[in-house]
Amino acid sequence: MHVKGKVVIVTGGASGLGGATAQRIVELGGKVLIADVNDKLGAEFAGQLGAAARFERCDVTAEADAQAAVAAALEMGELIGLVNCAGIGPPCKTVGKDGPHPLDLFAKVVQINLIGSFNMLRLAAAAMVKNTPNAEGERGVIVNTASVAAYDGQIGQAAYAASKGGIVGMTLPVARDLARDGVRVVTIAPGLFLTPLLQSLPKEAQESLGKQVPFPSRLGRPSEYAAMVEHIFANVMLNGETIRLDGAIRMAPR
Repeated sequence: MHVKGKVVIVTGGASGLGGATAQRIVELGGKVLIADVNDKLGAEFAGQLGAAARFERCDVTAEADAQAAVAAALEMGELIGLVNCAGIGPPCKTVGKDGPHPLDLFAKVVQINLIGSFNMLRLAAAAMVKNTPNAEGERGVIVNTASVAAYDGQIGQAAYAASKGGIVGMTLPVARDLARDGVRVVTIAPGLFLTPLLQSLPKEAQESLGKQVPFPSRLGRPSEYAAMVEHIFANVMLNGETIRLDGAIRMAPR
């Protein structure tokens, strides 16, 4: 699926993995709808990317916001892609010093990471299935973002790992649901990447985390995530699979 002249929605597209992906789409000649809750950062970033980018404030858990984002993307042209990067990951132990894990916090993480991803993909897919198929019979591509925590969840990551495990678990059935319509669904499970959260850490801490990665022994670059998204769009045989993008790391308990 070629993105040139086409439209892709990127949630969490104002920074980090989503920001790098949005920039790559524009570099490839595509158009990008940046869906994010950060109004200032989103608007500024869209302005930097130029006429091929548009910002739409979007809480991925809100049906009305998701519908508005899809509608805005359709105003830009033919919607052929969605990359779900929006997510949160506050640490909290199942039972900590202050008692049991707050139920509302667990629900919030699952609501944003898992249900928010499904909310966006179901609505974007409904628009994509109306496209005229290309020579390969494709009408669209959906890329979700899980995490190695789906497999190697660490101490304090019960909610985050559960939400990302849910994304991994729904990849194949959603791909099967959309197969007859020519919409592919692939998930990326990144390891340790230099996102805004890790960028806020001291340089020494960043280097220490990077050394945990077997090879290359460094934090992943958002551009490398974007490169994987680019390949998924280009390779028609990639469907219904979760790809670990982690330098062979297997996370320790803490």
